[in-house]
Amino acid sequence: MSGRPQTGSRRGASKQFSKSSHEKKAKEKKQRSTGKYYEEKIEVSVEDFVKKTIDTLNKLGCQIFALSPFSQYFDDWLVNLKQAVSEFESNSGIKVDEQFEKESTQIFLDIEAALAERRLAESTLTGEAKEMADNNHLLLETDREYAEKTREISAKRNSDVQRLSTKIHDLENDVACQHEVKIVFYKVREKRRAAEKLIQTRQELKSTKNELEVALQSFTAEQEKLHDNYEKKKQEIGEKVDELHKALEKFETDNSITVRQDACNQLVNSINALLKRAPLISEEE
Repeated sequence: MSGRPQTGSRRGASKQFSKSSHEKKAKEKKQRSTGKYYEEKIEVSVEDFVKKTIDTLNKLGCQIFALSPFSQYFDDWLVNLKQAVSEFESNSGIKVDEQFEKESTQIFLDIEAALAERRLAESTLTGEAKEMADNNHLLLETDREYAEKTREISAKRNSDVQRLSTKIHDLENDVACQHEVKIVFYKVREKRRAAEKLIQTRQELKSTKNELEVALQSFTAEQEKLHDNYEKKKQEIGEKVDELHKALEKFETDNSITVRQDACNQLVNSINALLKRAPLISEEE
């Protein structure tokens, strides 16, 4: 009876020892494997990391911002650019020298100044857009005012022409009637009076016709003056609208890509120049 527990104990101890030994060997194997993978990763990752950094810079240089105002994207873009360069500089396999630091610092100063200039230019966009809207509204008001005054002149012209034409027609009838009366009269006094009245009526008719002619000329001159002033005002407003449109057109597309791409190209060139001066640190070093 006493021998059974002893055997079980030995078996349990043997099993536990075997398990511990197996786990220890597995752990050592895993550590050796991990260490080997880590060493290989360091040797390869430096070159890959450089390539990845250059690819990132090229992508940032080609990035086009979609919506205006484009300055809303500048801060995030600069953060990504600085992060890419910072990660490059902090890699233990890369020797960053003083020349690279000096070049990259100057590149960042230049791109920040260029983007700040464009940000300031975009800040005037709202004012120019409002001014353009005001001028477009002024164009509509000018058209409306011209059409209204043209209608007023036409209405007055038609009214005066109608009035004078009616008067001329009546006077012409009077002249015809008076001419007949003058012929019928036999008495000298009545005939003389009829002749005098006919002369007065004819003079009034002539005067009325002259009045109509002057009125028509006056209306024509007034209409031409109104049209000339309208065209001049419209041209001035149109030129201002065109000027504002050209100014606003600059902000319809992302014109910051030129300076951003130039900055990224300069950084890539600086990285390549650095690698020629200070090759990547190998595993043996």
